[in-house]
Amino acid sequence: MLMPDSLPPLSPAEAAHSELVAAHLRSLIAAGGGWLPFSRFMDAALYAPGLGYYMAGQARFGTGGDFVTAPEISPLFARCLATQVAEILERAGGGDLVEYGAGNGALAAGLLGALARIDALPRRYRIVEISAPLRAQQQARIAQLPGLADRVEWLDGPPAKTWQGAALANEVLDAMPVDRFRAAHNGCEAIGVVAAGQGFDWQSRPADAALANAVTGLNMALPDGYVSEWRPMLPAWIDTATATLGMGALLLIDYGLPRSQNYHASRDGGSLCAFYRHRRVDDVFARVGLQDLTAWVDFTAVAEAATATGLAVAGFATQAHFLASLGIDRELAAALEGTHMREALALSQGAAMLLLPGEMGERFKVMALTRDIEGTLTGFSFRDLSASL
Repeated sequence: MLMPDSLPPLSPAEAAHSELVAAHLRSLIAAGGGWLPFSRFMDAALYAPGLGYYMAGQARFGTGGDFVTAPEISPLFARCLATQVAEILERAGGGDLVEYGAGNGALAAGLLGALARIDALPRRYRIVEISAPLRAQQQARIAQLPGLADRVEWLDGPPAKTWQGAALANEVLDAMPVDRFRAAHNGCEAIGVVAAGQGFDWQSRPADAALANAVTGLNMALPDGYVSEWRPMLPAWIDTATATLGMGALLLIDYGLPRSQNYHASRDGGSLCAFYRHRRVDDVFARVGLQDLTAWVDFTAVAEAATATGLAVAGFATQAHFLASLGIDRELAAALEGTHMREALALSQGAAMLLLPGEMGERFKVMALTRDIEGTLTGFSFRDLSASL
């Protein structure tokens, strides 16, 4: 765990904003009778209007923020993903591309450029974004794309009318609020949040029926005292995100594991943590409103939610296998032609970060959920791990 004094000090404005968020969280705890499920704490810390981490306008992505995503690490990510999107659009007979949670717009800009180069642009590129500050960043970036910006529109929620094509969510599920639990021989406990002076602390109580049933439904022999997380909103999000999707596919890209690995005895304590200025922070109560909160994804739960809504799991792979199937080696070779040494080094290093097991290659997984799309998708042709779900 990083000690607080090892992190950069807060500016007066940052400290003041964090205290506003903390005061809001303390009011929620008081309204809840002195105890709050962690999912509600996390939801408010990240998404409270004007206050939450993603809603207050500070830089979050890139070298000047708290973390860097794949499309910012290398342009090869968007170029490979464009190949998969183009295949889905072709099989669906054309249509739209919907991106959920587009961050600072880096992936949207990269995909639009790559799809234009291979003559596979969607009819519309529709970005579902609830954060006004992030939407403004996306709009500023997209406006710099000549001849492509007029193809993009922003939505407050999933498309209301039936549509066809491709949808994607890159590093969206990991920021979905989680509840914490402790397995016990006499029943499951919920680990919630209480106020502790000007800060916060953990406190356990017997789990309600929803959490208890969810933990039982994992069908895992968890050791007594085992602590982990569960995403209560996941099934509803999958259902809502795909409710109006006709023929097409949803691509999900995130760090996570199949259930048997995610809840393995060796992962006691779960994966909940925070990120601040590119550093992992174990204290999720520090710097509230200024640090990201995240946990690994149970991809078995994603598959179960998908099949319950009539979707098919059409592929599950590591990011390394997915990008290899889509020809990242060819994309890298083409990108290196005629480049200077410094640019070539940056491209090679970026590709390594996307592919190496110790970087993003194995930690990140890609899952395809399809409706009325036949045949194997190219991104899962090298190795499909769906049998592990």
